[in-house]
Amino acid sequence: MNKSAALPMQHIDHAERRGLLLGFIGVAIFSQTLPFTRMAVAELDATFVALARAVLASALALTMLAATGAFSGAKRPRGNQWWQLAVTAMGVVVGFPLFSSLAMRDVPAAHGAIITGLLPLATAIFAAWFGRERPSAGFWLCAMVGSVLVVSFALLQGAGTLHRADWLLFAAMVTGALGYATGGKLARQLGGTQTIAWALVVSLPVLLPLVGALAWLPSTHQAEALAHASSRAWIGLAYVSAFSMFIGFLFWYSGLAAGGVARVGQIQLLQPFMTLIGGWLLLGESLDTPTVLFALAVIAVVGIGRRTSVRR
Repeated sequence: MNKSAALPMQHIDHAERRGLLLGFIGVAIFSQTLPFTRMAVAELDATFVALARAVLASALALTMLAATGAFSGAKRPRGNQWWQLAVTAMGVVVGFPLFSSLAMRDVPAAHGAIITGLLPLATAIFAAWFGRERPSAGFWLCAMVGSVLVVSFALLQGAGTLHRADWLLFAAMVTGALGYATGGKLARQLGGTQTIAWALVVSLPVLLPLVGALAWLPSTHQAEALAHASSRAWIGLAYVSAFSMFIGFLFWYSGLAAGGVARVGQIQLLQPFMTLIGGWLLLGESLDTPTVLFALAVIAVVGIGRRTSVRR
């Protein structure tokens, strides 16, 4: 029996509104990830920033899990949930941070905001694949139109060629969407806070040795960079570690669990606007007309997709 069908419509509406509110808070936090990442990678190695943020966030996750008694047998993930946590970690703990950090060495945060503007539609695709959510044909039409817009923008900015940073941003978008959809489905079983916390903990045994090697091996020169990094670089690393990698996900996965992955995922349509403003305020990036127009076009397409039906 369809559980959602057995619930009163009033309860469903309340859950969706709550999910949209929690999702909005998460998106507001995520929207400044690219500007703060750009601040960090201006002085620190991009791979180090991507992996170190996950290790630092894991310390927060371990503290929270210990405080809530989540390490007890009854509260730990079980069976197939461990594999879902591994996929979630691959997407949002490793994939998106790594690819976006590498891209931010070469392009402005505003450019990244447009490319990753298709994240909500990509998330819906994975939600349909893994989460048994069924968007309508109109929803998928919007996905195709949005894809054309994003590729066109990348070609325009690259003088007819997709550059390395564009491919990295596309990879960030796909892996991020995979992690959002898988984690959103799992959050309905574990809860939003437990999902991101366990995903970080699962990744820690792999990432901690890598971060240590990047920081202290003489060949990486990262120890010298860390010793001479400015407060601006540390602020950037602190934000993407505490907020982008942990606090934002507490709201985000709780929202996906309450309102549905495909539906709440469309809140991300606001993210490019917020990122553009953040890049302007934090980094002094200019907002040229083509960037703003493409941002508006992508947001409009995803906004239309938001109004199409999604069956859970």
